[in-house]
Amino acid sequence: MSDTMTWAQAIVLGALQGLTEFLPISSSGHLRIASEVMFGEDAGASFTAVTQLGTEAAVLVYFARDIVRIVAAWFRGLFHSDERGLDYRIGWYVIFATIPIGVLGYLFKDEIRTTGRNLWLVATVLILFAGVIWLAERYGRKERSMEQLTLRDGVVMGLAQCLALIPGVSRSGATASAGLFLGLEREAAFRFSFLLAIPAVTASGLFSLPDAFNPSGEGMEATGSQLLVATLVAFVIGFASIAWLLRFVSAHSMNWFGAYRVILGLTVIGLLSAGVISAT
Repeated sequence: MSDTMTWAQAIVLGALQGLTEFLPISSSGHLRIASEVMFGEDAGASFTAVTQLGTEAAVLVYFARDIVRIVAAWFRGLFHSDERGLDYRIGWYVIFATIPIGVLGYLFKDEIRTTGRNLWLVATVLILFAGVIWLAERYGRKERSMEQLTLRDGVVMGLAQCLALIPGVSRSGATASAGLFLGLEREAAFRFSFLLAIPAVTASGLFSLPDAFNPSGEGMEATGSQLLVATLVAFVIGFASIAWLLRFVSAHSMNWFGAYRVILGLTVIGLLSAGVISAT
């Protein structure tokens, strides 16, 4: 039987979702670790997916002008070839780049909710992907702007987004690192990363709504009002997190987050080795 989630747990986990969703440190990994350490129970993949609707709503609000402009340009470009500029192309880039994670997310949905949430895996991935971030910062040229984005960039970043199906990787970390390897400026890589996440995360959250109410033994059971409040908390904190992160990455390396990932991963491995927390 699943444990019933308390209001304190719902609010804490919603806040953590909003704080970590956009940072390259893995929100799903943090919710998995925090729920085990603080509550001795996995909040569940479905709860995580639903609260991500709050952080994606923050993206929609923060980038509302960009999104409206891109969507409008995409529709105009469908019927008028002379209006197929950058925004029209970005619309197609997001569509094509979303296909891989949609396919893989559906095919491996059961593994994502069970085996993929093992804390040994989460801790290991946190550490290993810190190395990927370091390589991206070390060898990425960081000289191409958003205006120079190509379909190849979009598809490669879309493939990288698939890695985020594994808790501990980080959606923004995977896609932004891919962008840096492709030569994009750090801020441009993160901006496209946020736009790219909208369709996949929204679809995942909506698809997971029924399971969040009835976890069937996997994860804590939250009420509708708890899910709503957790999602709203994630929205408010997520909005502030976007603004902070875009300012930070314009002048600072992602290696700061990489160092944090290593420390967190080693801490979790230590707790698991000592038997303080359970991997499953």
